[in-house]
Amino acid sequence: MPKGQVIIDTQRCKGCRLCVPACPHGVLELGKPINAKGFHAVTAVHPEKCTGCTLCATMCPDVVITVERA
Repeated sequence: MPKGQVIIDTQRCKGCRLCVPACPHGVLELGKPINAKGFHAVTAVHPEKCTGCTLCATMCPDVVITVERA
């Protein structure tokens, strides 16, 4: 059972990918769909691995990631 839940505002994400290597558990990847601004937004591909560490949210320059802890 995951200890955290990553919530990404995909419409505001610019796909800079700074959060992807920041996650020590490989939860995030760049998604294929294009958002309204024309960017490939980051998505949680392995949400079950989230520990709630918030490193991804800390690295996001646009503050589009929220982590809720269980």
